[in-house]
Amino acid sequence: MSLAEPGDTQPIDTEPITLGPPAITKPSATPAAGTHPQSTPVPVPPVHSPPIERLLSVHIGRSGEVAGGMSQVVNGYLAHSFADFDLRMISSRDGSGGARAVAVAASAGWKVLRLADPGRTVVVAHLSQGGSFAREGALLALAQARGFATVAQLHGSSFADFAQKRPGLVGRVLRAADVVLTLSAESSAAAAEFVPGERVVLVPNAVADGVQREIEPLVVFGGAVSTRKGVDVLAAAWQRLAPDHPLWRLVIAGPIVDQPAVPLTRGEFVGALSHEALMKLLERSSIAVLPSRDEAMPMFILEAMARNNCVVATRVGGVPAVLANGVGVIVEPGDVDSLEAALQRAITDAVWRAKKADLARSAFETTYSAAAVFPLVERSWRTALDRRSDRVVKKGTPGLRSPSPQP
Repeated sequence: MSLAEPGDTQPIDTEPITLGPPAITKPSATPAAGTHPQSTPVPVPPVHSPPIERLLSVHIGRSGEVAGGMSQVVNGYLAHSFADFDLRMISSRDGSGGARAVAVAASAGWKVLRLADPGRTVVVAHLSQGGSFAREGALLALAQARGFATVAQLHGSSFADFAQKRPGLVGRVLRAADVVLTLSAESSAAAAEFVPGERVVLVPNAVADGVQREIEPLVVFGGAVSTRKGVDVLAAAWQRLAPDHPLWRLVIAGPIVDQPAVPLTRGEFVGALSHEALMKLLERSSIAVLPSRDEAMPMFILEAMARNNCVVATRVGGVPAVLANGVGVIVEPGDVDSLEAALQRAITDAVWRAKKADLARSAFETTYSAAAVFPLVERSWRTALDRRSDRVVKKGTPGLRSPSPQP
C-alpha cells in the first residue's frame, strides 16, 4: 500500500518462498555384501511464509500542534500503532487563507488522485460544519469515485444544525461514505437522515493517558476563550466565589475568540498553550470546568478525566453521556448560579471532589482510553473495506483485491 507520490510511499518488504531441489547424498563407500546402505537424512530447505500485508488508512484533514479537538483526534491516531493498519496523513488545510489555502487543498486533491491499491486502502475524511464539509467532503467523494473504501468522521459541535441548513451538501458527502463515524447520539440521528442507519457508528473520542502529579488548588478551563465556550459565565461565577476561597486559582487557557468574553477581574488568563503544556496543567489541577453553550464531545473533558480531575460541564451535545452516572457535575448552559453552586461544592467538599475524580478516571479507562476506543475505530475501517468489496463485486469490476484475513 502506498501513496504514489515521493515522500508518501512506504514499500512493503516481502520475502519470496524459495523451494530448491532436494540435496541427494551418496554413500561414501560401497557397502559390504549382504548389508544395506545406511540411509542419510535428506536436508529440506526452510520454507518462509510471506509476511501478512498490512492495510493502509489515509486521513484527510488537519493535524499537528493546532488548537481544536479534531486535530488532537488525528494526532492520536497518527501516534498509535494499530494492529492491522498503517496510517498516512494528507493535509487539506493548514490554517492559512487565500491563495495558500487553495494551494494546500489542490495538493491534497492531487495526492488523492495518486493513491494506489484501492482494495487495501481506506480513506478517512475528518469533517466539521462549514467550509470543512465542502472541502474535505469533495476529497472524500473523489476517493470514492476512484474506487476506495471511504469513512466520513464527523467532528464539531453543531452537525445536526448544519445538516438542517445544508441538507444537499451533507447528503452528497455522507452518501460518498461507506461508514459514517459520529460523536453523539444527536449526530448519529442526524446522519441517519441521509444514509442507512447501519452505516452510522457512534465512536467516542479517545485521549492519551495522563500522569498524576501533586494536586494543587487549581480550577482549569481549556479551550477557545469565547461566549460559545461560556467563558463569560465562568468569569461571573468566579467573581462571586474568589473572595471566599483565596487559596484557589482559576486558570483560563486558550486563544481569545471573543474579546468581551474575558472580563476577568479575578482569575488568571494564560493565553493559548501548547497541547503538552495544557496537559501538564491538568495533571496538577483539581477541577476542570467547561461551561460551553454548544459542544459535540470535547477533548478537554476527556483529557481532564484521564488526569483525575473533578469535571464540571454543561448539558450540551455528548457531554451528558460522558459525565453520566456521577462521573462529573452537569449544569445548565448559561446559568451562572448553577455553575457557582457546582464549583462551590467541588472546592469545599474534598471527599466528594475526590470521588468524582476517581469515577472520571475509571470512566476514562473503560470507555475513552486508546485501548477502549481504537479497536472500534480500526473495526470501522475494516467494515468500510468490506463494503467497498461488496460494491466492486456488484459492479463486476475486475481486479478486486480484498483485505487479507486477520492471522
